[in-house]
Amino acid sequence: MPSAILRSALADPGLRPLPERAARLLEDLDAPPRLAAHLRAVHDVAAELVEWARERHPGLAVDAEAVLFGAATHDIGKVLHPAELSGPGAEHERAGHALLRERGVEERLARFARTHASWDGLGVGIDDLLVSLADKVWKAKRVPDLEQRVVEALAAASGAEEWQVFMDLDDVCDRLAAGADRRLAFQSAYPVGGTESTA
Repeated sequence: MPSAILRSALADPGLRPLPERAARLLEDLDAPPRLAAHLRAVHDVAAELVEWARERHPGLAVDAEAVLFGAATHDIGKVLHPAELSGPGAEHERAGHALLRERGVEERLARFARTHASWDGLGVGIDDLLVSLADKVWKAKRVPDLEQRVVEALAAASGAEEWQVFMDLDDVCDRLAAGADRRLAFQSAYPVGGTESTA
């Protein structure tokens, strides 16, 4: 049974709700409330990026369901590696992917748990790049090499000049980064453990 604090982190109206399947997984795992809040912050930014990409690059083949589910579960392996909620580590990446697959999540949706931090690898597509970008810009972190990969993918798909795509992406990232304080406060309002008070 999920803790009341986890249920609050999942239901708080401060950010878009997670896809129902992702929220159920987090409840079933009794995930740390801080993790649920983080996933909601990244998912919220990913939803904005998907909307922006569809509007600005309508010819781009973005699997919105996959991006949103991926953003909502990318760090789910931290349920098994809770030290990585407040410290560095990459154990959660493979563990999260395996956890999702064991729970019947198809590869198309589970892969983000292992690809979100390896955006510079081979075979990484626009969906993976959008999840990785959301996982950075939610807290106003800008990663030029990652953003360049996104620009190249968008320009290739749309035929637009890279400089124009860069300007557009820079604008949307600036706008999203401007909301970082609100999202960080949302995440910080929830404890790393499930029994701590948020007061």
